[in-house]
Amino acid sequence: MEEFHCSFCGKQRREVRKLISGPRVFICDQCVTLCNDILAKEEASERPKYPPPRAIVDELDRYVVGQKAAKRALSVAVYNHYKRIGMRGKAGDVELQKGNILMIGPTGSGKTLLAQTLAKKLDVPFAIADATTLT
Repeated sequence: MEEFHCSFCGKQRREVRKLISGPRVFICDQCVTLCNDILAKEEASERPKYPPPRAIVDELDRYVVGQKAAKRALSVAVYNHYKRIGMRGKAGDVELQKGNILMIGPTGSGKTLLAQTLAKKLDVPFAIADATTLT
């Protein structure tokens, strides 16, 4: 009588705890664990690393003078946005509330420059539209 064995590592049924069968193939519990570890490591390395808020503020400081509170608020919002996107669908999610930012201030205070600089540094598109055409 033929003894079943793992199609991946070759171990016999009696050498492993569990042998899972498929169409003409078998895989043992040890190989399943190894495969899960490999997939988890690949997924972790493929996940993009986004800079923490402090690094975003430091980068904005190189281009925009003043506006400390605005730079801090933007950097935290951007970091949370990317964290929310990166964690979508993962078990044990950290639930972050959706956040919007409304920047108000006089002409020339740096609102557009902050947004443009942030978009450029994050390599994301940036568009400007005149809202007066909508009324």
